[in-house]
Amino acid sequence: AASIGLKAGERAVARVGPRKIASTTAPVIFENRVATQVLSPLLGAISGPSIARGSSFLKDKLNKAVLPTGVDLIDDPFRPRGLGSTPFDDEGVAVERREIVRDGVLSTWLLNTASAAQLGLQTTGHASRGLAGPSGVSTHNLHLTPGEGDLDALMAQAGTGLLITSMFGPSLNGNTGDWSAGVSGFWFENGQRAYPVSEVTVAGNLIDLYARLQRAGDLEFRGSFNSPSLLFDKVAIAGK
Repeated sequence: AASIGLKAGERAVARVGPRKIASTTAPVIFENRVATQVLSPLLGAISGPSIARGSSFLKDKLNKAVLPTGVDLIDDPFRPRGLGSTPFDDEGVAVERREIVRDGVLSTWLLNTASAAQLGLQTTGHASRGLAGPSGVSTHNLHLTPGEGDLDALMAQAGTGLLITSMFGPSLNGNTGDWSAGVSGFWFENGQRAYPVSEVTVAGNLIDLYARLQRAGDLEFRGSFNSPSLLFDKVAIAGK
């Protein structure tokens, strides 16, 4: 608990006196604690209901590359002590460990029985029910496989750019994949944090961004969706 408090204090002190930066295009790194927020639109885009409606920017991508070669996105409902571990989905269907993306290629939609029937397919065991309303879909214990090196190595590789440590107010056009989000974090130069920044927006098309994703090796299992830190080599940054 003391180390957690110390880290929180260090993070707070490091963010004191943030600057605004000029609009530019530069490398952007999403720290592992927030990296899933840039990946989560992928899940909505491959959900059965979105595919059945035809309202997904990935609707033509089944069995095609959506991430770089060597990258896997794995849903493991049997991971020990996983927050989403379960033998069945919310419709009572037995679940399986699935490589949703295998070697960069999208291998499955996320289906419940209703969307599977609409698409003429079998459910994938991803049904999710709330207290009211029809069944939706969700994953169980999802993670993006890590690359090599830590966050510092990723910053050294990028040289100069923006390290994002918090995100808010994301906006997505589900049909095109055009995406933006408000962010704060640190500007880094020569691979070293230079100063904190705030009131910044990053934007891009997710089909393009996902294809250029680069990973650190700092995957940590915290919740039901986990990712290493991610680097995108060229991202539009809107500042002052």
